[in-house]
Amino acid sequence: MEKWLVGIDLGGTTIKVAFITLDGHIVEKWEIPTNISEYGKHIVSDIAQSIDAKLDQLSEKREKLAAIGMGAPGFIDMKTGFIYHAVNIGWRDYALKEELEKATGLSVTIDNDANIAAIGEMWRGAGDGEGNLLMVTLGTGVGGGIIVNGHIMHGTNGMAGEIGHITSIPEGGASCNCGKSGCIETIASATGIARIATEKAGEDPSSTLNEVLKNNGELKAKDVIEAAENGDQAAIDTLDSVTFHLGLVIANLSNSINPGKIVIGGGVSKAGHILMSRLEKEFKRFALPRVAEGATLTVATLGNDAGVIGGAWLAKHNI
Repeated sequence: MEKWLVGIDLGGTTIKVAFITLDGHIVEKWEIPTNISEYGKHIVSDIAQSIDAKLDQLSEKREKLAAIGMGAPGFIDMKTGFIYHAVNIGWRDYALKEELEKATGLSVTIDNDANIAAIGEMWRGAGDGEGNLLMVTLGTGVGGGIIVNGHIMHGTNGMAGEIGHITSIPEGGASCNCGKSGCIETIASATGIARIATEKAGEDPSSTLNEVLKNNGELKAKDVIEAAENGDQAAIDTLDSVTFHLGLVIANLSNSINPGKIVIGGGVSKAGHILMSRLEKEFKRFALPRVAEGATLTVATLGNDAGVIGGAWLAKHNI
């Protein structure tokens, strides 16, 4: 009997779950809401019940499943699957691995949610099997994962890959949720792009962004992309500023780890060529020539499936 892996990607709003073959193909995927009431105490039982219900629906038995790999937000002990603190979930000092193993009867491996997205792209996505990969996700924040010689980097206490909190503006930068200021997250995230565009639109009353700002009371990253595609100078200046800082950060990281693939994911990556062409130019400007020669910048291809596929890879390699 060919076994299935279970990939789980825990988010603050939804939990993505999938049954995945040993070679990384999704058999079935679904979502359930994340119940954060009572400090997230129902999440593990919700997942276990959901897996059982899906097995029943597919007329399969629990023996069909080999293991679980799960990505979770927060500060995690990667060896024990212990969650020290997951702000958006409500967990503090929570033995996630142990509790999920009890509830499902399956072996469980836990990693950071950004890391499993990077693993998923390496295995079945834009990484195309490249064992030296840098993934940067541009969404509400900026996240990422670093894979070297086929292994995700965790660091001494699990904090490797916190790309969003690399300082890009040493003095006078915008405040970040982490407590520092000038982090790349304050610039290259969707919220950072909107903030910079709002400033530039205010300086240029003739900008179409200024008109959007007046009509809607705020700007969103997608407004900036659309305006840039239509030649709006304030929007173009915004993207130039964003990609300058992001290109510098990615180049400095790449000079350290020498990746073969640099994968850009998250909602902002949907901007496509107008963002990527600028980012590649700035990356090549700051990277060592030989490092730049060895690296290919590409947009993530797995979308919301990256996490569950990465989770399945974790399960496969830790059975």
